[in-house]
Amino acid sequence: MTFSIVACDLKEQAWGVAVASKFPAVGAVVPWAQADAGAVATQSFVNTTYGPRGLEMMSHGLSADETLAKFLMDDSERELRQVGLVDRKGNAATFTGSGCFPWAGGVTGKGYAIQGNVLAGEKVVIAMQKKFLATKGDLPTRLFAALLAGDRAGGDKRGRQSAAIYVVKPKGGYAGYLDRWMDYRVDDHENPVPRLGELIGLHRLYFGKSPESDRLSLKGKALEQMTSILKSQGYLRKNKIFQNAFYEMIGNENFEERADPSGLWIDKPVMKYLLKKFG
Repeated sequence: MTFSIVACDLKEQAWGVAVASKFPAVGAVVPWAQADAGAVATQSFVNTTYGPRGLEMMSHGLSADETLAKFLMDDSERELRQVGLVDRKGNAATFTGSGCFPWAGGVTGKGYAIQGNVLAGEKVVIAMQKKFLATKGDLPTRLFAALLAGDRAGGDKRGRQSAAIYVVKPKGGYAGYLDRWMDYRVDDHENPVPRLGELIGLHRLYFGKSPESDRLSLKGKALEQMTSILKSQGYLRKNKIFQNAFYEMIGNENFEERADPSGLWIDKPVMKYLLKKFG
């Protein structure tokens, strides 16, 4: 009872899934992805083994179609399943069993598979396909745009409850240790897809990085504004210099990657956020 998009960006070497449903914590069940292997969305009457098994098979060179064929051959309840896959080379496959509740179906293209069941109609997957193909930007941007388009086209006809996005790329995780680039879930919310978009925005704020040309030098008006923030929040106290107060505040707000620790500059989006937050 879910709609999802599985896709990749081979230039960026990224694979991911975006999904929404009238079902709690859909992100704990449907999306699976592994860098240099592919991505899987397993839904309807979910067989969760499709996720890890699919990634294992595709990591050893099986195509999306070959992996799907093995799923269905081994599953006596295959007609209750719905699944979408994209492999390491960008080949895509989708399957909707005859036992899935209507409307149910999917579409594929180079680098993407879109599918859903218990939907408001075929218009949901078509809207997702059009938006994904028309949207510019990185893979998370395109995945979310497609998910939002599906939601606005009617989505799950039973209503809304949860949404998730899971995207991987080599060394894409925090500090480059893991491939988990973006992993956000809205487990129970009256309007989960827009809320998911807000979380993606926070991810970009905290873990993004501005080019040097978009850094704000802390001098003049910007220095006055930052000094005011530091004073109002109790960081710039008697006998404490600006640099130390700034360093403490940036650490507390988790913006170490987006500001100079000695207080020479700060990324403009972070300054904008701090001014909004602290007034």
